[in-house]
Amino acid sequence: MDILEHINAVQREVSRTGETVTVLMRRSYQAEPAEVWDALTDPERMRRWFMPVTGDLKVGGSFQLEGNAGGDILECDPPKSFKVTFGGPNSLLELRLLPGAGSSTELELEHSMGEAPAPGGSGALWVGPGWDGALLGLALYVTGELPADTDPVQMADSPEVIDYNEQSVRAWIEAIRASGTTTEEDLLSAAKISLSQYAPDAEL
Repeated sequence: MDILEHINAVQREVSRTGETVTVLMRRSYQAEPAEVWDALTDPERMRRWFMPVTGDLKVGGSFQLEGNAGGDILECDPPKSFKVTFGGPNSLLELRLLPGAGSSTELELEHSMGEAPAPGGSGALWVGPGWDGALLGLALYVTGELPADTDPVQMADSPEVIDYNEQSVRAWIEAIRASGTTTEEDLLSAAKISLSQYAPDAEL
């Protein structure tokens, strides 16, 4: 896996409105929108690149990711977009799919946190690297690079993915810096905590 190629394939933005911090990510996938949508919403396929999901998977229903967050399904417009709460009512996640050049798909992921876990835009370091890992898994899956017997949880603990996580955290540090949404002191404090979670042996 070319770690820097996958890191650079993602556009990352951080913004802040009052106490709400939003991360916006964009990535292209070499697959039709219908294929990407199916990989994002079919529980059997999701477990192969992301994690198991259960629930009443329709508007008005709820979902639960195994060992992770759950939420309510607010909107769904196949195969274009869906919007859910993620881990709490003030945490909103929206995914949008747009047709790209040829048979590709442009994916936008927007996660807004009304109660950010760190001051200002530095709260993006709690969620951005995790979503980077998800977008990586999706990319490997839709291009057929993930073996059928891959366990995404075990893969997330592999040295290669931990190296990827470190580069992801560093990319988010730069995105937050560019946004001007927090102080350098708060940014570095959050970055140390983020690295301890995503790449424990790495240092700033």
